[in-house]
Amino acid sequence: MGELAKVLVVDDDRRMVRTICDILKAKGFEASPALTGEDAVEIVKAERPDCVLMDVKMPGVDGIEALRMMKGLAPDLPVVLMSAFVTQEQAEEAKKQGAHAILTKPIDIQLLLSFLSLLRKEECILVVDDDPIFSKTLKDILESRNFQVETEDDPNKALALMEQKYELAVILDLKLGDSDGLDLLRDIRSRYPTKPVVLVTGYHEEMAPAIEKGLQIGAYTYLCKPFDTEELVGVIKEISRKKLQSLLGEPFQV
Repeated sequence: MGELAKVLVVDDDRRMVRTICDILKAKGFEASPALTGEDAVEIVKAERPDCVLMDVKMPGVDGIEALRMMKGLAPDLPVVLMSAFVTQEQAEEAKKQGAHAILTKPIDIQLLLSFLSLLRKEECILVVDDDPIFSKTLKDILESRNFQVETEDDPNKALALMEQKYELAVILDLKLGDSDGLDLLRDIRSRYPTKPVVLVTGYHEEMAPAIEKGLQIGAYTYLCKPFDTEELVGVIKEISRKKLQSLLGEPFQV
């Protein structure tokens, strides 16, 4: 993306905020400071940053309460908390409220920079399906939700496409003309062990054994046609969130 990623840095320690903001600006990000949870929530309401880096322990509205309020305003906003010490109860509540991770102070700046770099990376969704109408409809719907989408009806060309771009996920039909979607799934698993693959099929009962086998091979999940687009969007957002969390130390499992 051409625009700089906007990061809101929240901490009651002025020197900490200034230092992190200076580092982020030097690395090409747009960084804004906030010294209280209350101010941070107001900034999110008015400006909608791309990410929030926020201390847990602050006077007044603390980081976890501010997180809850921010998620009420912008459910998809990535929020990374930081703390010199966090209790198990705080960690569980932060996860419940939707925090991407809690970083230990002093934070690993390189880890944070890697996370922020991927945050604004344009990732593509690859749809592998031999039904051109379905593929085009799905492409139009997902692009209207600001996803990049590539379509391919030839399973033999799908792997080549994956080599060219950093694919966020693959949506794979189990029936591809004379080809078996499971064969392509095996090839993807062999070459890209952690690549999330969402299986789709319009023949749920007939393909039940294949669905079960696909999940055993390592498919992320499956959806039956016709499916609710919002359900698919939810799955894609979940995959994106898990990939980002993996950069902050959370294990990513397909």
